[in-house]
Amino acid sequence: MDYKIAVIKGDGIGPSIVDQAMLALEKVGEIYGHKFEFQEVLAGGASIDAYGKPLTQETIDVCKASDSVLLGAVGGPKWDSQPSDNRPERALLGLRKELGLFANLRPAMMFDELKDACPLKPEIVEGGFDIMIVRELIGGIYFGERGKKETENGPAAYDVEQYSEGEVKRIAKVAFDLAMQRNKKVTSIDKANVLDSSRLWRATVEEVAKEYPEVELNHFYVDNAAMQIVRNPKQFDVILTSNLFGDILSDEASQVTGSIGMLPSASLGDGGFGMYEPIHGSAPDIAGMDIANPMATILSAAMMIRSSFGLTSEADAIENAVKKVLADGVRTGDIAKPGEKTVGTVECGRLIVEAIQ
Repeated sequence: MDYKIAVIKGDGIGPSIVDQAMLALEKVGEIYGHKFEFQEVLAGGASIDAYGKPLTQETIDVCKASDSVLLGAVGGPKWDSQPSDNRPERALLGLRKELGLFANLRPAMMFDELKDACPLKPEIVEGGFDIMIVRELIGGIYFGERGKKETENGPAAYDVEQYSEGEVKRIAKVAFDLAMQRNKKVTSIDKANVLDSSRLWRATVEEVAKEYPEVELNHFYVDNAAMQIVRNPKQFDVILTSNLFGDILSDEASQVTGSIGMLPSASLGDGGFGMYEPIHGSAPDIAGMDIANPMATILSAAMMIRSSFGLTSEADAIENAVKKVLADGVRTGDIAKPGEKTVGTVECGRLIVEAIQ
């Protein structure tokens, strides 16, 4: 099979980590008889430097014409002086909206080989945990009405949180379908004791749940959810939540694993199309130093060929290669213990590619 992949390497460490993911995909193609055709386009800070804006129509068109998108990371202090509507991060919001990527999947799993890096007590995480966070991605406060106005207390600004039944149903079905493939449990996160938008969210999720009688549904307020993730992460299977709450909770859950450099993510639309990226940022302070961890980006590539292309065995091959190098003691600086030998970005990628079978 032939697949067209739009590649946005981005800023900071983005180019170096994406290069390693592309090498892993090429190795899989050689072994399993596939051809991955990569077309590179710009977004984020690199696009601002080249075109004066973070996202161009050309990039959007190339992404729409592809089977999937592989993204590194965008942003950095170099562009902090840009106005808010022209910052690198606006490229992500624009891509999500233009490509219809309404569902963000962020697994938070603890690799056995890295359990010593987990900040929680060993007895809390004994046996590991595997959480799938399903975040609504193109609605809510990030895309709602916003503005400024004068008040009796001086200038004020506002952002509106709004969800429709249709938006909630769409993302809820993604969460319940995933739960059916996992441990059949969905925890929906809201603030229904305070917010009308959350009350509609909860009522709509309960309606969708009737279509999935095998799945256990419970509800947490977002403040309790934040506490429970550090108190007992093993209680969660699939977490379903809004754009704002998901943004915060997915970062918390990833840090609980102790290995933010290891975790992939997917942003999905209808028909299996998706954009795949590591959850970490562009880390401009280490860009060009050959010390960034490429594993999250390589695992994002595995997530892509599994979820968008249906290549299960090929995805397994990449994931197993990552597990093998971890078991062999391969460590980049972010996941190494004090005094432990480390490898650079390129060497780490090379060892993973060699381990793909």
